[in-house]
Amino acid sequence: MAMDADHIKQLIEDGIPGATAEITDLAGDGDHYAVRVTSREFRNKPLVSQHQLVYSALGDRMGEALHALQIHTVIPDEE
Repeated sequence: MAMDADHIKQLIEDGIPGATAEITDLAGDGDHYAVRVTSREFRNKPLVSQHQLVYSALGDRMGEALHALQIHTVIPDEE
């Protein structure tokens, strides 16, 4: 079952305090998205930990309702 981009955005922004998320549907099928997440929570964390924060915000939806997600994380002031 496909997942709505607005729902992904909400989950990430609710799950990572102060985050903003921009979602792009890569294939038009509701299963393949790219996300650009900006958050101060990423500061001083390695890239893998930043991505884990995003995956954690999505919970068990990865691999089920959401098939593929390309993640780009950004720390404010480093844009």
